[in-house]
Amino acid sequence: MTETVLEPHDFKEPAITLTGPVDQVMYSNFRDQLSYSPDTGLCVVELSTLGGDPEIARLMGEDVRFNSDLYPNRRIVFLGKAAIYSAGTTFMSFFARSNRYLTRGTRLMVHERLMSSSLQLDGPLTTCIASVQAKLNELEASIAIQNEGFASLVLGSQVSLEDVLRRATSNWYVEANEAAELGLIEAVI
Repeated sequence: MTETVLEPHDFKEPAITLTGPVDQVMYSNFRDQLSYSPDTGLCVVELSTLGGDPEIARLMGEDVRFNSDLYPNRRIVFLGKAAIYSAGTTFMSFFARSNRYLTRGTRLMVHERLMSSSLQLDGPLTTCIASVQAKLNELEASIAIQNEGFASLVLGSQVSLEDVLRRATSNWYVEANEAAELGLIEAVI
């Protein structure tokens, strides 16, 4: 089904407005506003964020996906304003490309997940190997989750997964008009 391209007046009164770090507080606020949003028609989710916890972003995204299935007569649309960095872009990737909009001048930022960890090896050698393998498993699982999000972000766009993987290593900033030209979003409002 082809969605109608929305106009600025469609975004006049967003059902959900979120700003700040993507964290537990934002998630709680998001869930509260989502529970009061209409079950039919347009439901705009407006976001501005410098990033935060990617797992909270995925959790919010899964709520969007689940609610879209639960209420098929409701169209949940993303509107990014000013800055959609890191976890904000992860959240946006859960919306179908036809339901992604940015305001003029908004910047997306895409980067690889970050990890800060130390591994101390102490004890029998087999235990040390198990500790190293556990950390390697964590890294591989995190990379797989990251790449699933990147694949969702570029689905239906002119950006290949390989291209986003290459650009994400050094923080890829994408201005709203460029995001539209690349097909990462539906339109700039």
